Amino acid sequence: MKNGQSKALNIVSRLVAIAATISLCLLLSTTSRFPQTVTAEAQEGEATPIVTATPTPTPTPTPEYFKLSFVGDCTLASTVYNKKLAVSYESVVGDNYAYPFEKTVQYLSDDDFTFANLECALTTSTTSDTKNFCFRADPAYTQILTSGSVEFVTLGNNHVLDYGDQGYADTKAALDAVGIGYAGRDEGKIYETASGLKIGVYAVSFGKTEQIKQGVAALKAAGAEFIVAAIHWGDEGSYDINDLQKEQGHAAIDAGADLVYGSHPHTLQPCEEYNGKYIYYSMGNWTFGGNTAPRDPDTIILKLTVKRDIDGTISIDNREIIPCACTGVVGGNNYQPVPYEEGSEQYNRTLSKIDGTFDGPNLAINYQYNFS
Repeated sequence: MKNGQSKALNIVSRLVAIAATISLCLLLSTTSRFPQTVTAEAQEGEATPIVTATPTPTPTPTPEYFKLSFVGDCTLASTVYNKKLAVSYESVVGDNYAYPFEKTVQYLSDDDFTFANLECALTTSTTSDTKNFCFRADPAYTQILTSGSVEFVTLGNNHVLDYGDQGYADTKAALDAVGIGYAGRDEGKIYETASGLKIGVYAVSFGKTEQIKQGVAALKAAGAEFIVAAIHWGDEGSYDINDLQKEQGHAAIDAGADLVYGSHPHTLQPCEEYNGKYIYYSMGNWTFGGNTAPRDPDTIILKLTVKRDIDGTISIDNREIIPCACTGVVGGNNYQPVPYEEGSEQYNRTLSKIDGTFDGPNLAINYQYNFS
């Protein structure tokens, strides 16, 4: 009996030992899957590992580039005498505000800044000057400029006051309402592009040399990075630069201007490089309601790439000229500028007016002009 009990106990003991061994193995296999907690006591005498983070490399500074575009005279109206004609600016354009820039907006919409000479009053006033040509456009015609991607205009010309102080105030209010920047006649303005370039514009109409120098210098002192001297000057219908233009253009550059933008002759005049800067003595007409059949349709889009170097230095990195006609029809005016075909006679003729090799006669002006 005892032997039987002893055998039974041995069997039970072995089974218990086997079960205990299995349980311990299961426990060890489970706990080995989790991180082990090391007590402070266990860490004593062990070196703490040092983890060094990889530093983020400092970006290498690179120059910044800005695209600027310039077109000529925008006279968004016909004369009082022509307004009701079928060929007038108002009749042809109507309320199709995108029409005047329709064939050229692709050259202007991808830039940081497009600049034009607005040579008319934007007003409903009918009280005009007594001069022989007065230009008044509906204030809604600011939408022609916005449709054409124009960000800024100069008012430094002899037509912005065609409808007196009221017309001038109305013009500024109309531009403000649609967010177009401007420099008033004989005024300076700093305009910061959405991309961050501070452009200073000094706009003057038949000003004095000292006035131009002071206006440009004031913009430079105020923090303008790139300065445009927009000067209304010269002889109407002429392809030649007169002595006063040359004097004032050089003075503007010497005072700190990076570019001189000329207007008034209604023709293209040569570009001069002076002390590493550029003087475009006359940009010609763009969408121009002052003539139903312009004798000279040649005009340009001037495109500049302006570089801001890593030290803040500003320079013109590249220039491009796109020869155009200020009208898309021959022998008339549809007020819609179009590019010339590259290599065509018209294309090359336009370039010759900019490089100074054009030898055609000046246009005859058969009227006495009032420059107020």
